[in-house]
Amino acid sequence: MPWNIDNSEPAILEEQLKNKGVQAASLELDLTQQDAAEILIQNVMEKLGTPDILVNNAAYSTNNDYSNLTADQLDKHYMVNVRATTLVSIEFARIFDKSSGGRIVNITSGQFQGPMPGELAYATTKGAIDALTVTLSAEVAPRGITVNAINPGPTDTGWMTDQLKTDLTPMFPFGRVGEPNDVARTIKFLASDEAAWITGQIIHSEGGFKR
Repeated sequence: MPWNIDNSEPAILEEQLKNKGVQAASLELDLTQQDAAEILIQNVMEKLGTPDILVNNAAYSTNNDYSNLTADQLDKHYMVNVRATTLVSIEFARIFDKSSGGRIVNITSGQFQGPMPGELAYATTKGAIDALTVTLSAEVAPRGITVNAINPGPTDTGWMTDQLKTDLTPMFPFGRVGEPNDVARTIKFLASDEAAWITGQIIHSEGGFKR
């Protein structure tokens, strides 16, 4: 990442989960691969068993607009943001073996809340996640699976500069930008039994962010 991360972060997270008594495993995978979805789900089943919850949080993003967007860049956005999300969700639904309790949670970016100049490919492909959520939710409901999407708004996962946070803060009525725990709590709710009657929804959990 351009804001610099520690390459050992996945291993650290895995260890933290295991220390809390959670079964955990990790896999580095290129989601542009044709068979990435099958590899991922098969790996999960071998290491952890049949999954009940899928959170689609992977995304590809580069800055581009109408003046410099190329077919190659658009294809890369599509392969991760649309194709991989769709195929992993399909593979998850196919192997889900219970009568209820399946959860798919997609992370979107509020593309229908307003424009994202300079992010044409990202906005176009992430916007497709909303459409996927609505239609897939109807298809997999008979299998006992809910499908919802969360738009967390601008969230400081390490990429925000101090200047950007200063610029964004006045747009939040709570006087701060979004934090990872904010979206994590929303995911936790949608994955819980309490959300069993919620499906096909795009939830804008962004602290009243005003564009």
